[in-house]
Amino acid sequence: MKLPKALTPLAERNFRYLWTGQAVSALGDALAPVALAFATLQIGGVWADRLPRQLVMLSSDSIRAIAELTVAVLLITGHAQLWTLVVLLVVDGAASAFFMPASGALVPQTVSANYLQQANALMGLTRSTTSVLGPAVSGILVAVAGPGWVFAIDAVTFIVSALSLAMLRVPAMPAKEKTSFWAEMGAGWHAVSSRTWYLINLCSHALWNFAIAALFVLGPIIAKEHLGGASAWGLIGASMGAGSVVGGLIALRVMPRRPLVVANLALTLSALEALALVGPSPLVVIMATGALGFAGLTFLNEVWFATVPQLLPADVLARANSFDWLLSLIAMPAGFAICGPVADHVGIPATLIGAAILLAVPSVLIMLVPGIRGVRRTPDGLIVASTPGL
Repeated sequence: MKLPKALTPLAERNFRYLWTGQAVSALGDALAPVALAFATLQIGGVWADRLPRQLVMLSSDSIRAIAELTVAVLLITGHAQLWTLVVLLVVDGAASAFFMPASGALVPQTVSANYLQQANALMGLTRSTTSVLGPAVSGILVAVAGPGWVFAIDAVTFIVSALSLAMLRVPAMPAKEKTSFWAEMGAGWHAVSSRTWYLINLCSHALWNFAIAALFVLGPIIAKEHLGGASAWGLIGASMGAGSVVGGLIALRVMPRRPLVVANLALTLSALEALALVGPSPLVVIMATGALGFAGLTFLNEVWFATVPQLLPADVLARANSFDWLLSLIAMPAGFAICGPVADHVGIPATLIGAAILLAVPSVLIMLVPGIRGVRRTPDGLIVASTPGL
């Protein structure tokens, strides 16, 4: 049978074998990151519920400090090789995956429940501010001293973090019956799947993470073709960072009586930026909508991470957090992979309109769920569910 012209190379034996092997290998490469993210986060979540969260985070910081310091020494002394950097950064990433679920579960142990939203907002403000300033400072340091010294400074920050964790005095988690690792992972999934309000929020937030990728893939193209180039996209990115800071400041002061309703409505603001890019609108309008959208995202995050610890059992909180992180880590890369081909097929404007729908509609629809509307804040600042365990 004669092959179509586009497939003619497959008629040659050597290339056919090469292509088959590489195609199968590429499939494995595509599957592995998702499986690795799932495995690492779930393992991290289970251990963060088994062991004191403080100990898990301290160990993670210590490992990351050693890894970053080793990278720094190798770079500064000129002995770095690609394989050593890859291995050390994999170790760093694995340690981070243990840190994240434990961190979200430790914060509620360090502050009164009625101040949890402000505590999260303060933590988030630090992250937002450093994410805006960090790249610029890093660029200056790399230019002046070289990348090795940046890793050295990063290692010192992990050491400081570990020392601060060592100084914490938090109440011990209640002792519980030891079960198998897989049984504890299953209990974590049951805690997530048995609570309608939590599972639906996770799915809605995953759709948001999937859709927001369209802004980052298509936004630079629009900036290049219609807004003046990279400088315009840089200003748009800066407005998003500024919006994150503003969202954190709002979360310090605004304590909604219906936290999940208000926070999810705030998340819909990001659809405005997608729609502003369709025209595209003037640069200042896109910047304003970017700031609004990321202010809404940050407000949602701080309210969400103040709500969840008050409604989920403390002994499964880290495992529940790991499912939350997992969906985010899967959904956004999937969006990055898909929106380009979709835009090639249906056009950039249609893709952005579709993204805007996914950014807004799920967050509105979930408010139809009684369990989500029933989550409320009491006069003394605590968050409760109208039907416990719903």
